[in-house]
Amino acid sequence: MSDAKIKKALQEAGITEKITCPQAFSIAEKAKVSRSVVGEYCTKNKIKIRECQLGCFK
Repeated sequence: MSDAKIKKALQEAGITEKITCPQAFSIAEKAKVSRSVVGEYCTKNKIKIRECQLGCFK
């Protein structure tokens, strides 16, 4: 269920290949999931997270 919410939020933001840390935080908030869930989704779907602020996403 959360995958669908994250996918929709990413599509609405026009994100397909790369995402910044602040954008990932915003997507997590919009999809009402934890930041780590967004990170896992991005890793699984080969979306690179750039400009990480806290080292949350690897």
